[in-house]
Amino acid sequence: MSGSDVNTPEPPRQLDEDDRLTPEFVSAVLAAVDRGDAGAARALTEPLHPADLADLFELTPADSRAALATALGDQLDGDVFAEMNDYVREGLIDDLDPAQVADIAAELDTDDAVAIIEDLDADEQREVLRALDPDDRAAIEEALSYPEESAGRLMQRELIAVPEHWTVGDVLDYLRGNDTLTTDFWEVFVVDPQHKPIGACHLSWIMRTPRIVSVGDVMRREQTLIPVDMDQEEVALRFQKYALISAAVVDAGGRLVGMITVDDIVHIISQEAGEDILRLSGAGDGDINEPVLDSYRARVRWLISNLFTAMLASSIIALFEGTIAKFVALATLMPIVAGVGGNAGTQTMAVTVRALATNQLTRSNTVRSILRELRVAVLNGATIALIIGLGVGLVFQNPHLGGVIAAAMLANIVVAGLAGVAVPIVLERTGADPAVASSIFVTMTTDSMGFFIFLGLAAASGLVG
Repeated sequence: MSGSDVNTPEPPRQLDEDDRLTPEFVSAVLAAVDRGDAGAARALTEPLHPADLADLFELTPADSRAALATALGDQLDGDVFAEMNDYVREGLIDDLDPAQVADIAAELDTDDAVAIIEDLDADEQREVLRALDPDDRAAIEEALSYPEESAGRLMQRELIAVPEHWTVGDVLDYLRGNDTLTTDFWEVFVVDPQHKPIGACHLSWIMRTPRIVSVGDVMRREQTLIPVDMDQEEVALRFQKYALISAAVVDAGGRLVGMITVDDIVHIISQEAGEDILRLSGAGDGDINEPVLDSYRARVRWLISNLFTAMLASSIIALFEGTIAKFVALATLMPIVAGVGGNAGTQTMAVTVRALATNQLTRSNTVRSILRELRVAVLNGATIALIIGLGVGLVFQNPHLGGVIAAAMLANIVVAGLAGVAVPIVLERTGADPAVASSIFVTMTTDSMGFFIFLGLAAASGLVG
């Protein structure tokens, strides 16, 4: 063994125990890129899965991603782009010419190709589409004609469809004799002469059934069909409800135009859940790769709205300025009533928004859901009121003050519970997104009503002489 072999350092470990790229590995790859050693960079990244390679680009500083892409060459293929964060992918694609983007799109299923092309400017889209094969161009143009975040954008056109009169042997021969067919499918769709789906066969059924048996005798006629214009969140709910692996997508005339598979739905469920959480907080897309100015514009609107709601609450305090001046302890206790009420309202609001998003809360159980949350609010309010009332009475040696804050706390938590469930429902019924606007109205209600109830009770009860 030579001395150079003995002294060759071990390459850094790629992944940690949570399957995340290690800092040492990322640093080693970027160091190879910085010193112009593309071969070393490619040797380090060659074993990576496309998803891990996409993570590598996301962990790389923005000004170094172009150099990394150049060093990796054809390792940066369509599968990697399909796994990549939207903002990172857009930045890399901006550095490619239309022919290169077209080559990447041609490697992918239609749904993944659409995800790459739909984010381009209109002029760039046209150039990329012109560079595509006519069949690929027609499929992608059709997908782009559907609304964003619809089943039409999500579906892939590559599927297996056969007529009902075929035998299992005919299907097997068809699958084995056509190299151009898709290789990623779980079921074979059965269609009538108008290309409308009338059933489906699991691939496992076909493999285990004698060749002479008719497809019509094997197929399952009951199936969940997805309208092409259905919102992707509703599609995800259907997959979850009916435990689907794949589903046929049909156009307005009921004809089979594509299929959606569960691997795409897993991504959608995660995306939609994250969007709702971020909308509740007003954090925009909440992506650490989002440009700073985009994050600023998304968040500042929310903060300005909160500024106006805070001014409303402040104006209520001003109405009781004389009351507060006579009994300064009220100023100390006001934030407690408003803060606890706000947290109670946020809890109820989060539960309600989730129930609306997952179709657990519908018109048929709205009243029952409101009454349930009111009962929870009364129980929570009574518990917190008892604790704060006793505590304030003992600390301030004033049972009257303890009774006032206990009553105010109970009332505000009940108001918070009602607002937390009613505001999202009303917004959803009027066509607004409850995840976007609910928090503003609920916070305004709990702050304003908390101050008003507490200070109003203090003044009305004779606490302040």
